[in-house]
Amino acid sequence: MPRVRRPRRVVTAALSVVLTASLAGCGLISDEPEALPSPTLSPSPLESPTAAAPEPEDGLSRYYAQDVEWSECRDDLECATIRVPLDYARPDGEIIELSLLRVPTENEKRRVGSLVVNPGGPGASGVDYASMAGMQFGAELREAFDIVGFDPRGVGESTPVECLDDDELDEFVAADPDPDTAAEARTADRLIREFGQGCVDRSGDLAAHVSTVEVARDLDVIRAVLGDRRLSYFGASYGTLLGATYAELFPERVGRLVLDGAIDPTLSNEETSLVQARGFETALRAYVAACVDDGGCFLGDSVDAGTRRIRQFLDEVEQNPLPASGDRELTVGHAVLGIWAPLYDDGYWSLLDLALKSAFDGNGAALMTLSDAYTSRGPGGYSDNSVEALYAVNCLDGTESVPPEQIRARLPRFEKASPTFGGVFAWGLAGCAGWPVRGEQAPTRLRAEGAAPILVVGTSRDPATPVEWAEALAEQLESGVLVRRDGDGHTAYNKGNDCVDDTVESYLVSGTVPRSDVDC
Repeated sequence: MPRVRRPRRVVTAALSVVLTASLAGCGLISDEPEALPSPTLSPSPLESPTAAAPEPEDGLSRYYAQDVEWSECRDDLECATIRVPLDYARPDGEIIELSLLRVPTENEKRRVGSLVVNPGGPGASGVDYASMAGMQFGAELREAFDIVGFDPRGVGESTPVECLDDDELDEFVAADPDPDTAAEARTADRLIREFGQGCVDRSGDLAAHVSTVEVARDLDVIRAVLGDRRLSYFGASYGTLLGATYAELFPERVGRLVLDGAIDPTLSNEETSLVQARGFETALRAYVAACVDDGGCFLGDSVDAGTRRIRQFLDEVEQNPLPASGDRELTVGHAVLGIWAPLYDDGYWSLLDLALKSAFDGNGAALMTLSDAYTSRGPGGYSDNSVEALYAVNCLDGTESVPPEQIRARLPRFEKASPTFGGVFAWGLAGCAGWPVRGEQAPTRLRAEGAAPILVVGTSRDPATPVEWAEALAEQLESGVLVRRDGDGHTAYNKGNDCVDDTVESYLVSGTVPRSDVDC
């Protein structure tokens, strides 16, 4: 199966619950950043969170002025639904709904405003993310802010995009992501075309209105209905592209934005895929190196030997899928995702050890569990539409796709970048070929001229969003400030690095902006 590869954040709290049950049986710290005098945030983004917001564009006043009614949900949390136009060019036309969840501050006396959060994807649920605020965000943030998550348009509990039934999605996920023959390539092309047509047939006009730009405009409506003059925001992975896009559209409404696991918006699809191929190879080698350093590694006695063993295993599974739970089989499509999922967080490398050892012995159940966690598949089917939304958004955002017949010429470059996964990323370039609805968003620099300081965070061995992307985005943004974490896994905040956590929390809570880039 050719795959579109924009970063997809695995929500680690949910992954922990699923994987631990199913599979049972730190960075360098620099000096503390120096605080700039308070005038550097003048006016302070959160000086008056309930002050009147700037006037909305003509025709949008009814959305910006709508009352939000919160009701109790999910064990004393608060939920609400708001309305936004399907098409911002036609605000009097069709209306869609967005689902919001709020975790009220743990200390009302210290409250400074709302912090809107997005975990990435595209396709991940911000409602679920916020509901786990106690695991995702430190006590300083939970005391200072109401944590507010939202499911973007097309996602989850908001008006969702629908494309495939569970059986069709199973076939799509299981397919070979690195076709070797003409027949396999034709199958891959058929599957993606059926996927796209399914989005149009089942979702109608919504399939053409789930772009990142439209979600960023929704984000400004959310800011307004929360009563905040400026937006305070924490975005991870794809959520950084959303946040940076918001800043470009509404620089005067930017409050305190943290973009963790940043994306470089100037890169083409091919450049993005090539860098990610290299990033996943780097993460895999770090995983194997940890195994080798512990001694007696089951993968081999060197990093090169270990990565070759994993590549050999993938080739074997491609020819002979392994039995998994029930009547399911672990295909090479599942195996790739099952290996990728724990690479997002080095805390799950031990689970990958168990899954690979079991698979080497002929049992694919544990690796299938990891793959299912990546795609939100449970025993009864898919628990959300995250895979469908991932493709619907990426293919709508993207203006380029490589025809399948041109992929083989690109394979050597990708296989050099990643001997283990290069073919998967190369074939991902064809992941939107034949998609029936296309947008107009081309790669572009996002400068957000006039915006308040924006914190951009990257991790040195992040498989999905390499640190060079954070460096590039911080340089592009007129007010970008870079924070680098030396470490493994996807994103940096709340990953055990005190330097990162203190920098992020001081910035969000107190408006403390580092004088220069921070190395943690």
